[in-house]
Amino acid sequence: MPFGGGNKCGCCQKTVYFAEEVQCEGKSWHKSCFLCMVCKKNLDSTTVAVHVDEIYCKSCYGKKYGPKGYGFGGGAGTLSMDTGEGLGIKPEVQAPHRPTTNPNASKFAQKPGGSDVCPRCGKTVYAAEKVIGGGNSWHKSCFRCAKCGKGLESTTVADRDGEIFCKGCYAKNFGPKGFGFGQGAGTLAHSQ
Repeated sequence: MPFGGGNKCGCCQKTVYFAEEVQCEGKSWHKSCFLCMVCKKNLDSTTVAVHVDEIYCKSCYGKKYGPKGYGFGGGAGTLSMDTGEGLGIKPEVQAPHRPTTNPNASKFAQKPGGSDVCPRCGKTVYAAEKVIGGGNSWHKSCFRCAKCGKGLESTTVADRDGEIFCKGCYAKNFGPKGFGFGQGAGTLAHSQ
């Protein structure tokens, strides 16, 4: 124990006395300093997640250091528009979404010479960047929903008339309408 009566707090670096001590990963903390570094919620042994010398609640830790991408949303089918800037994450800058410019909606629309042409941007698609969906070859960066611009995968794509959509936009625009086909559990939509 260092001179001064106790160990130093992992947050404020002041002396931690036994009555107010919380230990985590071999370090001592004041009970009042044992807070998530992002949202400042009080932590305990069941809610703390440690990264190097920083402590987080499990929710903030997952947002900052957990897996990213499709299938790792906020739970129960939610779509989060949070870019993570509050957690110190730099958002990816993507090119603006452009609908398909190819006037030929044929599934076999190709450039003379046999090379595949992306229906979204009209440029040649080479094997290293090719994604096949809706009967066409696409660039990975162009393989996005025609309505919302969300990136797609083979399991999330739905096509109609040579254009590709995410399942959500496809259902909203081309799915059944009327009583019982609302936007969620028990909702009713009134259309005029």
